Amino acid sequence: MTEYFFDQHYNNLHYGLETLNLKEFESCSFTNCNFSECNLIGVTFIDCQFNHCIFDNAKINHTAFRTVFFNDCQIKEVNFAMSDKLIFEIHFNNCALDFSKFYALKLKGISFNNSSLIAVDFMATDLTGAQFYNCDLYRSEFEKAIANKVDFRTSYNYTIDPSKTKLKKAQFALEGLKGLLYKHGIIVE
Repeated sequence: MTEYFFDQHYNNLHYGLETLNLKEFESCSFTNCNFSECNLIGVTFIDCQFNHCIFDNAKINHTAFRTVFFNDCQIKEVNFAMSDKLIFEIHFNNCALDFSKFYALKLKGISFNNSSLIAVDFMATDLTGAQFYNCDLYRSEFEKAIANKVDFRTSYNYTIDPSKTKLKKAQFALEGLKGLLYKHGIIVE
């Protein structure tokens, strides 16, 4: 049976391997909590906030994120592709998501603000209308992604192959052109 928690505030907690399994949290906030050892199975987060939390290497199989905000969190090497896809909506502000995976997810309208997205897997992901504001996208992979209407203007270090990524009406700054032309061996100075 699933335990339900509403409008709770959790601070400075270190969660163990199976501590949160089969629990549902709605309108809850987590501050300075460590989830890095968690193997989350069947957990649901609805309208929740995570502030200054650590999720490095957390396993989030069948975890539901329904309108969830991550602020100043460290979320390295997390496979979001294994999340529950029903009403999946997440947003990131000032987060480190290096080496995480969003493979084949529908992330329409997602926002990444002031975040490190080094070597993140966005392959086959639907990013339509996404916002990448001031993000480091070094070695992130966008092959077969739908990046129509995505705003990349303030982000940097990306290399995107326009022949392998849908980019209709995507926005780029002039400084970012070299990231679109790299495969042609064109030098932009």
